[in-house]
Amino acid sequence: MKIGLQIRATLEYIDKLYTNQPHFCWCLKMKCTACGESTNKWHDVSLSETVEDRTGHANMHYSAKCKLCVRENNLSILEDSIQVYTKSDHENFKTIVLFDCRGVELVDFDFRDGWSVVAEDSGQIYTDVDLSEKEWVEWDDKMKRSVGIYNIEHQFVHIK
Repeated sequence: MKIGLQIRATLEYIDKLYTNQPHFCWCLKMKCTACGESTNKWHDVSLSETVEDRTGHANMHYSAKCKLCVRENNLSILEDSIQVYTKSDHENFKTIVLFDCRGVELVDFDFRDGWSVVAEDSGQIYTDVDLSEKEWVEWDDKMKRSVGIYNIEHQFVHIK
């Protein structure tokens, strides 16, 4: 099953919002689709870290056994699916990444840090932006104004 992570945000003088790949950590909570067991633990998943399946024939970005039913579950980030959230997406949901989920369903996402932002007009780039507070504000020296991201939220969608 493919699951898309969509975000929506209000952008103030922001041209682009994107993740710093390949080391960006997608911080996710999951539940087992076999037994419904959900964990309170956050799992960091990134393109830069892979694990082999038990046969040694495939690599994925996350693999673990369910603590309740002992089913082997895994997840892979579809690298070509990673998208930039732009000013034209302002206040609309947009899928920014797809996950290929085998035995798990995504139930929560934590924005945290590792984002990059490009300011509108000046092109000023801000790196390692922390969105854990669901908003971010900074000063654009070139344009002499504040730039910001507000009302950021997410949702998951099932992709066929």
